[in-house]
Amino acid sequence: MNERRRERIGQPRPIHPHAWLWEPLETDPTFVLRSMFGAKAAYLDGKLMLCFCAGEEPWRGVLLCTDRSHHASLLAEFPVLAPHAILPKWLYLPEAAPAFERLTGQIVAHARRRDPRLGVTPKPRKKRKPALRSPARERP
Repeated sequence: MNERRRERIGQPRPIHPHAWLWEPLETDPTFVLRSMFGAKAAYLDGKLMLCFCAGEEPWRGVLLCTDRSHHASLLAEFPVLAPHAILPKWLYLPEAAPAFERLTGQIVAHARRRDPRLGVTPKPRKKRKPALRSPARERP
């Protein structure tokens, strides 16, 4: 058994520091929360809406998953947003921003109301090809 896993058995899982942000979305029947590159990704109606990051900068805040065509409109409404340093196709609100809690509450409310500027449809996952076995490993 993995050593890390063995240490966690019987211990409660740590609560994500931004869990309170996606709680208003949890009552939506289409809400799905998935892990994505060390963050929590919130989906509504199958669209990726928001990513909640709790790592080190530039991964500590909220990513708004949107098309670049909506950046100007969202930046006009939320001037503190900026294209993410690594994923510039999405806008980023760092946790250190002034009024982070109030602004994220507003952004989550926009997602809940299905603001058409928010959300991207994920590309379908590619099916994995079965691993090729070497003849020496084949069982008779």
